[in-house]
Amino acid sequence: MNTVYMTRIADEIIKKKLDIRGAILIEGAKWCGKTMTASQIAKSKLLMQDPDNRDSYLKAADTKPSLLLQGDTPRLLDEWQMAPVLWDAVRFMVDKRGLPGQFILTGSTVPRGKDEEGNSLIHHSGTGRIGRMRMRPMSLWESRESNGTVSLRDLFQGVTEIGSFSELSIEDIAYAIGRGGWPAAVIDQKDTALQHAVDYVESIIHSDISRVDGVSKDPQRVRMLMRSLARNVSTVATIKTIRDNMALGAGDSTLSEKSISQYLSALSNLFVTEDLPAWNPAIRSKTAIRTSVKRHFVDPSIAMGTLRLTPSRLLEDFAYFGFLFESLCTRDLRVYAESLDGEVFHYRDGAGLEADAIICLNDDRWAAVEIKLGSKEIEMAAEHLLELKHKVNTEKMNDPSFLMVITGGEVAYRRDDGVFIVPLGCLKQ
Repeated sequence: MNTVYMTRIADEIIKKKLDIRGAILIEGAKWCGKTMTASQIAKSKLLMQDPDNRDSYLKAADTKPSLLLQGDTPRLLDEWQMAPVLWDAVRFMVDKRGLPGQFILTGSTVPRGKDEEGNSLIHHSGTGRIGRMRMRPMSLWESRESNGTVSLRDLFQGVTEIGSFSELSIEDIAYAIGRGGWPAAVIDQKDTALQHAVDYVESIIHSDISRVDGVSKDPQRVRMLMRSLARNVSTVATIKTIRDNMALGAGDSTLSEKSISQYLSALSNLFVTEDLPAWNPAIRSKTAIRTSVKRHFVDPSIAMGTLRLTPSRLLEDFAYFGFLFESLCTRDLRVYAESLDGEVFHYRDGAGLEADAIICLNDDRWAAVEIKLGSKEIEMAAEHLLELKHKVNTEKMNDPSFLMVITGGEVAYRRDDGVFIVPLGCLKQ
């Protein structure tokens, strides 16, 4: 297997953060490439999961954690949450040295806040010392499947004319969804790359979800929950809807909504799920804005792996294909937005108006996006975006930097009404 490192958008983000912070924490799902990416920048590293040295590292963390911080900088502390005391040790050493770029911490789970006796495991937030970033599976631009002829950065900077073609077919998109953005899958042979998502799902169900909080969870119920989430991907499904769906599939209605919430929290702490929050803008009318999250896995391949769908079977169900395509676009938009110091939301109001994605930058610029797999829905999507533009109170907010419909089609262009039509296979940060 080819092990050549493929450049990531996160590379530059990490470097910029290390220029101004003593340390940086990179969080994200396992297998998304955190360690490999951090290793490109680190000058020394401590791999907490190394089976030959794990016990020694844990003993050192219990007795004198500063020993584990010795080494050329920036020093990588991989899966640091296995010894939560390292957080305070890093924060203290950053203060002591007074220099930027000292440590890179990576973690694939949110660490437990307290030990078995209820004592806090982390005593300092790290504010001002430890920067944070979220790393996700590879976008299509990073996996070299998008040609990158349309740049979000350029659109935010006022570019008004675009024109290019995507080389991705519908079949290519279905395969990209099933394979996912896992670096090992991206460089794997096509006939085996789809197995990575299946293996990932099985690891979550049988091991990872119980380790995240130390509480054993029924694998069958975890599987049913993930199947329900997969069937409801890119929707605002409530916990009740998820529960009812689980009961329908398994004939088991004994799991309470409280228990489901705990299971969902565990999946979130593993960075397996990443729900899309609702956008709450200032609008001219008194229409109520819905606050429900949209359900997403961190990568749509998890839904495919959970349901054991192949790309060929997905092509037989274009309705579901559309939901997974929206999830694929959401993943990529999040990767691109982070590089622009931004976040992604969705919009839905009481009048029924929706926008699949709202990209908000931290300098108050924003853009509205609709996501449509096929071309027949482009006209209605553009109308919705223009309606939202007129609904927003621009006396309190900026006008949108742009309006865009992301499609699974071939041609990128600007409509007469100013709405950009952009194939996902043309997009980059």
